[in-house]
Amino acid sequence: MHIIKELRRKNGINQSDLASAIGVSLRTIQLYEKKDANIPIKNLTKIADFFDSTIAELYLQEVNEEDGIYTHKRVFSTHGNICHVLKNGKFLIEAPLLLADSHDTFLESVTNEKALERPVKCTFLIDYFDDGGYMAFEVIGDSMNDGSVHSIPNNALVLGVKIDKGNIFSDAEMKGFLNKAFMIVGQNRIICKQITGFNAKNQSLTCSSLNDSPEYRDFEISLADVVSIFRVVKRQF
Repeated sequence: MHIIKELRRKNGINQSDLASAIGVSLRTIQLYEKKDANIPIKNLTKIADFFDSTIAELYLQEVNEEDGIYTHKRVFSTHGNICHVLKNGKFLIEAPLLLADSHDTFLESVTNEKALERPVKCTFLIDYFDDGGYMAFEVIGDSMNDGSVHSIPNNALVLGVKIDKGNIFSDAEMKGFLNKAFMIVGQNRIICKQITGFNAKNQSLTCSSLNDSPEYRDFEISLADVVSIFRVVKRQF
């Protein structure tokens, strides 16, 4: 990414210092500064933090090699998402869509570390771009349907942003997560639930439904049985 080179020069940082700060070799930094560099998300996060920026802001800027002028990119891609930056400050996200009849195929792919072939994409308009990866899901069942404005009925489409399950019990990660909707990818099923409790001692999450029918009782799920977690940030019907 040429923007890394430009930020480094602007702040008087040499390649060796940046390499040392994020824990990689000088050669790695040289490779990262190429236009179409493939930078692991872990190291890209460290670079963004080093320059007091975000991954989204890094992708939003490109440096013209000929004149060294910053130009804002109106479209960028990350984590398999395509993001269109709109003039009103909003973002149009094209995210992979996991339809209900593809849940089993997806579970097989993530547990066996395989990639889905040519996923269908779904578009959502959002107010804020998160550095985590986005994925759209078709919800199965009415456990989150109570007829209220917060309902997520059967076959609704939701946009989720992936969160780091390893940090979910920390105070910073838990803030604002209680009683919010999540798509939880388990070992053998994908569910849409509210997380209403965090048990750090047992390493488990309490999952609840909006629908108060008897079949939708609260239950706990061990974090060890969770493959990934996506916080629901948008719904469409």
